[in-house]
Amino acid sequence: MKRILSLLLLLGLNVSLYADVRLPTLFTDHMVLQRDRPILVWGWANPKETVTVQFKAQTQVVKAGKDGAWRVTLKPEAAGGPFELLVNGPNQIRISDVLVGEVWICSGQSNMEWEVEDSDNAATEIANANFPQIRHLKVRKTVATSPQTLVPSDGWQMCSPETVAKFTAIGYFFARNLNQKLQVPIGLINTTWGGTNIETWISRQGFSESPEFREMIAGLPILQLDSLAAQRARAAKARILSLQGSPAKGSTPEWENADFNDSRWPELQAPGNWENQALGEVDGEIWLRKTVVLDSSEAIQAAVLFLAQIDDFDDTYLNGTLLGSTDRYNFKRMYPVPAGLLHPGANVITVRVTDTGGGGGIWGDPADLYLQLGNKKRSLVGAWKYQVAQLLEESSGVQPNSYPSLLFNGMVAPLIPFAFQGVIWYQGESNADRAVQYRTSFPLMIQDWRKQWNQGEFPFLFVQLSSFNQNNGNSNQGSTWAELREAQTKTLELPGTGMAVCTDIGNATDIHPRNKQDVGKRLAALALHYAYGQSIVFKGPELRSVQFNNNKAILSFAANGSALRTPDKYGYLRGFEIAGPDKKFYWAKAWIEQGNVVVFSENVPAPFAVRYGWADDAGECNLFNQEGFPTAPFRTDNWPSITEGKKYKPN
Repeated sequence: MKRILSLLLLLGLNVSLYADVRLPTLFTDHMVLQRDRPILVWGWANPKETVTVQFKAQTQVVKAGKDGAWRVTLKPEAAGGPFELLVNGPNQIRISDVLVGEVWICSGQSNMEWEVEDSDNAATEIANANFPQIRHLKVRKTVATSPQTLVPSDGWQMCSPETVAKFTAIGYFFARNLNQKLQVPIGLINTTWGGTNIETWISRQGFSESPEFREMIAGLPILQLDSLAAQRARAAKARILSLQGSPAKGSTPEWENADFNDSRWPELQAPGNWENQALGEVDGEIWLRKTVVLDSSEAIQAAVLFLAQIDDFDDTYLNGTLLGSTDRYNFKRMYPVPAGLLHPGANVITVRVTDTGGGGGIWGDPADLYLQLGNKKRSLVGAWKYQVAQLLEESSGVQPNSYPSLLFNGMVAPLIPFAFQGVIWYQGESNADRAVQYRTSFPLMIQDWRKQWNQGEFPFLFVQLSSFNQNNGNSNQGSTWAELREAQTKTLELPGTGMAVCTDIGNATDIHPRNKQDVGKRLAALALHYAYGQSIVFKGPELRSVQFNNNKAILSFAANGSALRTPDKYGYLRGFEIAGPDKKFYWAKAWIEQGNVVVFSENVPAPFAVRYGWADDAGECNLFNQEGFPTAPFRTDNWPSITEGKKYKPN
């Protein structure tokens, strides 16, 4: 009898809990609602439960459906606040400090994810971040094999020096510009994940409606997350066993010692994430070892160990002595070596890496990976021995690039149908090897999101890849990054799209340039034009036509501003190349003449094609308009691309 009563009490408690009206975590204190648009509020309650929603002078009453879901549409409201949003059922939910203004979704990979605290002049920016009308909601990283309804988030935060450090940097600087120009509240929804390809952000429905991807998606079953995780874990374990001859069975203390025999350990190349090498997608604890042989004069020098950057955490040893530990994937490692620790002969550097997801291992500029010995540098670039000691538990084996649509399902679908103004997007680095296909996949994603929201052709503003010397790519050997930029430029054929060109503010040795202020400013200029109809200069010069006259090329541009200019004090234009029918490109002399650009090389008597900024690192390009907006890289030829035929294949 007691068991029956306990069961009835438990059932009653569960019914009571289920009966409570609930809202998505998009609806929290400090939130921003989109102005001048119907306001959608939705949630869950007991089936057939009556729910009342009140906001300002509006009241809507609705009954929950058989599945407990309910939704109301409030009339548009003008910018203002703070207000309260009340939702009443068996319980009452009171959302306070609600503003009405402009809501923008910030999405993409690591350069959009990049936080204010890691940007240029971070301390000053944080100290001056008194913008209570700017609000930020961070969507937690979540993968899912089917569309989700709950937003994984801790809610909205008001911008202040105490909170802004963790905001998306580009999003914050974008919002600051808009807030100052429009004088209305700005809400940012930050749904980002570093190192992700575009295919994870596209819905299964979007793929199924694309001739390019229809066959691919039709051949993939809809798996449960645990099934996919188990499948990938089995594959990872088999791969590790074949590479190192033993399973991942935990670390051994002697691995840090200089006299440990690591001759049977396999090798990987550093710098470089191991996901792009034979080891593949592995998350967990991996040990790396490198032996450096020193002579007697080197061993007595004051020494510092530089290990570029390590994804995610490291404990670094030298000859068995712990030099230090760092828990930030984007921090450059610098460990002073205690006097007397080095000795003539073999010295062993051991790094225990803990990778929690995404990229793993030593990464960054090869020039940052070395042992400093007095005034001498010993490069540590090249082969490192490794051993996988421990894998993360099975459920963490599914990464966003493991399967198509995982981030759309987990981090985009739950935002629908929340009303917003537009999207700012920074992604493409992870798709550079499939740049030609990106001409299809990127527009597909934009159209997919627009269809999913059913909110029309909302502004979709994106950042063209900045300058970074990924593989020394150029016109003569090919450049995947140049081809990806071209694919981004072609995406402008879609209505309501705008592109911020940032090749001039990149960093040839860092894929994450710290100048996010100017990126946000350029995106804001696009928004003021596309979303708010302001008559301003918002982009740089664009090529109109090219004519070949004897041994010169004459390029005509739409300045999209006052006129063409270059900051070079001698008027020299950099970044132009010219080729004849043999398709061999030469650096060219170029200058502005009567509003056009003249390009010439004595090596090309009969020019046939011109390229500008066609390289991984296009940072020297210097053709602008008077208002300071740069020209996007381009080419006048249609010669075959090096990424032609490279297609997306799920891992």
